[in-house]
Amino acid sequence: MAAAAPPPEPCAYPAGLLEEISKKYHDARLVSLQDLDDYNRRLYKKGHGTRCPGLVRVDFYGDGKSTWALALISKEGSKQKVEQVVAHHVAAGWETRSLDATDDTPVVWREGPGKYEDIYGQKKLLATFRRKIGRSE
Repeated sequence: MAAAAPPPEPCAYPAGLLEEISKKYHDARLVSLQDLDDYNRRLYKKGHGTRCPGLVRVDFYGDGKSTWALALISKEGSKQKVEQVVAHHVAAGWETRSLDATDDTPVVWREGPGKYEDIYGQKKLLATFRRKIGRSE
């Protein structure tokens, strides 16, 4: 009888991304469930199960290339800083772009196309779904 393989680590970086993140964000690590307070941990688990709150694959650019949203936490003295980053795999390797930073503990997850606003109602985003249609021969 063969033993079942352990489930994959939910906060495992895709190949090569950890090295790139370590260069740019020296002391940062992915936000994990342990970084959330009890209420927010239960809320996250209810909506997202055991997925990683600091890493999710997204289609941010609509080009089909490997793209990930990250929430990276680091300590600055006695304070914490969380940076929201998008990492896009291109021919030359990984390109990263910081979207925002906060002293709160945000999480990341994937949503479908639609209209979205920030929690304060100040920023709006329209995410459309682009599908490349080709002919099969």
